[in-house]
Amino acid sequence: MRGITEHLTTGERVAWYRHRRGLSQEVLAGLVGRTTDWLSKAENNRIELDRLSVITALAKALDVSLGDLLAEPTLLEWSNDSGRRTVPALRAALMDYKQLTPLLGPPPDDEPPALEHLRANVKEALDAYQVSRYGFATRQLPLVLTDALAASRAYRGLEGQEAHAQLALAYHGAAMVLGKVGESELAWIAADRGLAAAQQSGRNTVTGSLFRAVTHCLMATGRFTAAIQLVNDAAAAMQPGLGTANDEYLSVYGTLFLAGAMAAARAEDRATTQTFLREADETAQRLGADANHMWSAFGPTNVAIHCVATSGELGDIQVAADLGQRIDTSGLPVERRVRHSMEVARALSTWNRTDEALAILLEAERVAPEQVRHHYLSRELVIGWVRGTRGRPSQPVADLARRLGVVGS
Repeated sequence: MRGITEHLTTGERVAWYRHRRGLSQEVLAGLVGRTTDWLSKAENNRIELDRLSVITALAKALDVSLGDLLAEPTLLEWSNDSGRRTVPALRAALMDYKQLTPLLGPPPDDEPPALEHLRANVKEALDAYQVSRYGFATRQLPLVLTDALAASRAYRGLEGQEAHAQLALAYHGAAMVLGKVGESELAWIAADRGLAAAQQSGRNTVTGSLFRAVTHCLMATGRFTAAIQLVNDAAAAMQPGLGTANDEYLSVYGTLFLAGAMAAARAEDRATTQTFLREADETAQRLGADANHMWSAFGPTNVAIHCVATSGELGDIQVAADLGQRIDTSGLPVERRVRHSMEVARALSTWNRTDEALAILLEAERVAPEQVRHHYLSRELVIGWVRGTRGRPSQPVADLARRLGVVGS
């Protein structure tokens, strides 16, 4: 259904699915605890639907996925980075039945990949994710997963643990990239298999990193309460190691709470949001500086941008706008910087500072076009600007809408 509704705003998609379900505005409004007037304004773009907690409640009442209302694009554009084998190739790798157990396939005749080369290839894929090169990561990951799986079955002892660690991280990379391009179900498969591999690696930091991937998958499907519980359980499992924790351990532990804070904000649980942010901040202060251990981008700056993001999710737009513009994100990986830019653009747009919001979004697109193309916030902002303009939108807005594929050409 997403192809049919991809040029609609979220509110217009709510109306489209409501009609398909045969529900009146009064009935749907009642199911989500709102007034008919509120729903009418949302469906007619007189109020913005930009909080995931509200959109999730509407999706549940309409019996559709969160992605259906967000119209998440799953078409990864061909590029020099991606070639012409993108998500379907990665899907085929994840759904290859021979990956389920070595009993279903003959033993490999070839020598397993050298662990040094495997580590380099896994690092290359995860680095690509952090600079928002989703096409490149998607092209590389099927090959990396195949090699990592072969290594995990061939090596024993300490080498076997290292092979399982690399397999887990490869699955982590696949889960994060697939989540970014709207393939939530495939992301879940990758995260689930990654967590299983991590537990055979003997490395708590790898297991903690995969807990974070599973948390993001739960959030992508609107399961915010489950995500909160997972973070609590995972943090409890990691707490005994905090006394002697190194920087890598602290980074993984702190990042769990940042993911949990986002889940809590989307569940409209202010108390838990603040508790998780405080725990993350204390861990960041102990770490002492921004770092990127285990591709976490964890440190005081990442905590600060999550304060902005959670404020946006909770509807505290002025806080998001004021604080967001004061944070220097230049030392963070591209993915984190651009994600923060979209939050600031949303806050400014809500305050009718559209020109400033557009400038921020255009700069974000220049830095990470694939990330901006695939995020619901940027697409919703642009559709709103197009719909809210009397007559034709400005040329920069029209051009951006065309590049994001949110308005028919």
